[in-house]
Parts: sequence; structure tokens; C-alpha cells
Amino acid sequence: MTTARPARILLVFGTRPEAIKMFPIVHALKATPGLETLICVTAQHRGLLDQVLSIGNVVPDIDLDIMAPDQSLDQLTARLLTKLGRVYDEVKPDRVVVQGDTATAMVGALAAYYRKIPVGHVEAGLRSGDIHHPWPEEVNRRIVATIADLHFAPTDTAAAALIAERIDPATVHMTGNSVIDALHATRARIAAEPALAASLDALAERFAGKRIIAVTTHRRENFGGGMDAIARAVARIADRPDVAIVFPVHPNPAVRRAMDPILGARDNVAMIDPLDYPHFVRLLGLADLVLTDSGGVQEEAPALGKPVLVMRETTERPEGITAGTARLVGTDEDRIVTETLRLLDDPAAHAAMAQAHNPFGDGHTAPRIARIIADAV
Repeated sequence: MTTARPARILLVFGTRPEAIKMFPIVHALKATPGLETLICVTAQHRGLLDQVLSIGNVVPDIDLDIMAPDQSLDQLTARLLTKLGRVYDEVKPDRVVVQGDTATAMVGALAAYYRKIPVGHVEAGLRSGDIHHPWPEEVNRRIVATIADLHFAPTDTAAAALIAERIDPATVHMTGNSVIDALHATRARIAAEPALAASLDALAERFAGKRIIAVTTHRRENFGGGMDAIARAVARIADRPDVAIVFPVHPNPAVRRAMDPILGARDNVAMIDPLDYPHFVRLLGLADLVLTDSGGVQEEAPALGKPVLVMRETTERPEGITAGTARLVGTDEDRIVTETLRLLDDPAAHAAMAQAHNPFGDGHTAPRIARIIADAV
């Protein structure tokens, strides 16, 4: 007599943000009876991905190591499609789960569709309404939405966006965002093991008594004029003697080329290598406020009571804007400076953003998603 094997769930991800949001789901699925959970990483971001896999205690079953210097989006997409197709043919998953808006997520869903494998989409329904901002992520999300049959929306707004696109409401589940699960788990580990984030000790001592501003920027649509304007704005903010800037610089060379000539020689600007996740969580804790064009940081910083100024023209996370935890300032140099100085000089304005309700989750998203997946197989 043959015993049926457990339902095989294949999680596919490839970048640091995906790994952060997926590692709580990996553990929740592995703890769910009746499922066999496998992990395929594409390594779209090699070094940054590996850092998160280590802190999240995730060992991939398959590693495609897809990263290559200066590959174009079409080259990356073609390589992902053929390599993931071979993985699916060999593994024969009963369901594929992808996260967010990367090339890995979009192609992971498309390759599954070609084989009629059901797809679950973590962090579904985020929309900016502009296919060029964020680029190419907005279109990646829309493609995945047409394929997936389980949509894990992080907020009511995201769920409503999917339903407005005529997605079957029965397939849309408002779960919260698993980044909050990851954030809480990592903060707890740092509290128990301070050595995990001890490399920031020297910076914390160097900038003791100053208002620390954390800066991250890497959006493709900001390359060129937008990135230059951000650099000039940060330089003007750094003119204040009571301020220190901590800037983990994205590995894309275009970011360093824009920032080094303007910021590289300032004593109160620390342009540092990208941080692993525990150190980034600690930096958020040290910061007085955050300037970013990142999507994930818009979710993480408010969970720690940190105001966020979003240096983008649009955001697919309007919930933070509505709740008051974030403010959209674009890449206009004067506006970035004005809004930052307002938060530095007006305690009431800072407190209003710091104390606003975080709309992105309660830290229990991963088990919700695992239950929904188990019920669907």
C-alpha cells in the first residue's frame, strides 16, 4: 500500500528583502503538519541574501546562484525562467510561494503558471498606480496577481486593491506583513545576544549625543538627477552640528558614484557597507528618524516608532502615509531638507509621526499564512 506524500510547498526567493519577509514563513510552514517545505533561492542578491539566511536559520534546498555582474533585466529574467523551470520539473511542487515584487517573484510565478502549479503571493496587492514608479516592481506585482490563486495582502488597502482588479475575493487574505514578525524576532535575538549587532558600537560611541538620521537609497528610478538631489539634501542636513548621518550604501555602483563626491569627506556622515539584518535593526533603534526610498523600511521603521520621510514620487505603501508614520517627500532637494529640519526642530511634529499607529502588522503574519496554505492543499 502506497502512502501519499505530504503536500510539497516550494518557497522561491532571491533578495535580502524577500528573505527577511520569508524566513518567518519558512519556519511556520515547517512547523505545520502535512506539509513538506522546500526552499529555492535564486541569489539575485548573493551577499545580502546570505546574511539573512544565516540570521534566519534558513538552509536552502536549492541555490541557483543567479547573480552576475551588470546583467540587464531581460538577461536576468531569461536566466531565471529557464533555471526555475528546470527546478519545478525536478521537484514537482504542489504549490509555489513567492514574495513581493522582484524579478525572482515575477518569474517564479510565471514559470509555475506554465506548469499549472498553484501560486501563493506573499505581500500581495501593493500598488502605486504608476507602472514606472517603482520600476520595474509595480509591473512585477501586477503580473504575479494575475497568476496567483492565494493572495496574502498585508493590509486592508492592499486587499481592496486586489479586489478592485477583479481578483476573486475568496482568494484574498488580509494577513499583515511578515516583516514585522522578522523584526520582532530579530530584536529579541539581539537583546539575548548583543554580539549579533556589536559592530555598530563604535559608531554609537562616535555619534553619542547627536541626532542620528538613518539614510537608505537605491531605487532605480532615482538614478541620475534624483540620486544627486538626495546627496545634496543629505549634505545640507549634515551641516547641522547636532546631527549625524549613518548611511549604509547599497552595493549598486550608481549609488556610490552619486554619494561619494558630495558626502564622502564629512566627519558626521558615516557611509558604511551594507548592514546585515541584525545591525540594520539596531540602526533603526538608534535613529531619530529615517530618510529612505526603500519599500521595506517604510514598514519596519514605524514598528519602532521612527518617523519616515520617503524619498520617492509615489509609494505602493500608502497605509503609512495615511496613518501618519511616513511622509512622501519625493526627490526634491529643498523639500527633503525642509521636512527633515521640521522633524528635528518641532518635537510635536516628531512625536505625532513616532506615535502613529503602525498599519503593517502585529507580528503573527507567518502562522496565519501557513494555516491558509495548509487548508488549501
